[in-house]
Amino acid sequence: MSSETMVTILCGLAILVGVAGTIIPVLPGSVLIGVSLLAWAIWGGAGTAGWVVFAVAMIFVAAGMTAGAVLTGRKLKQHAIPSRSIVVALVAGVVGMFIIPVVGLFVGFAAGLLVSEFLRTRNMSTAARSSWAALKATGLGMLAEFGLACLAASTWVIGVWIAAANG
Repeated sequence: MSSETMVTILCGLAILVGVAGTIIPVLPGSVLIGVSLLAWAIWGGAGTAGWVVFAVAMIFVAAGMTAGAVLTGRKLKQHAIPSRSIVVALVAGVVGMFIIPVVGLFVGFAAGLLVSEFLRTRNMSTAARSSWAALKATGLGMLAEFGLACLAASTWVIGVWIAAANG
């Protein structure tokens, strides 16, 4: 097996983990995709096509990271949810990950957000409404980043096919 083939396989696996990481926060996400694309452009043996694939796919990666942050941030501001509540939710999510296997991160995040919002507003109905809005905003941001990460991965797959056909 050639070194270019090995690099292509390893980069493909890393890109797959990166795409999953846009949905599963404990895994590295878009940054891993970007690093993998760069590694493939340098050592994948695709030449100029590798750099074109890198440039196009990085546009998708950057757009995904930006869209995720902007969509989430805009919705959180719209519903006047403070950063403190999100930080508490993140900490509770990490703790939940160790307490409840598989779904603990999501359960802990939601519970931490609800408790933080309840302590802030002193009204369970208001806390539940704002927590639900924050969860939807977070999900929307993750969905946007995931979709664009899939486009970046698809661009890479097309680039691998082109490189294989020309090589």
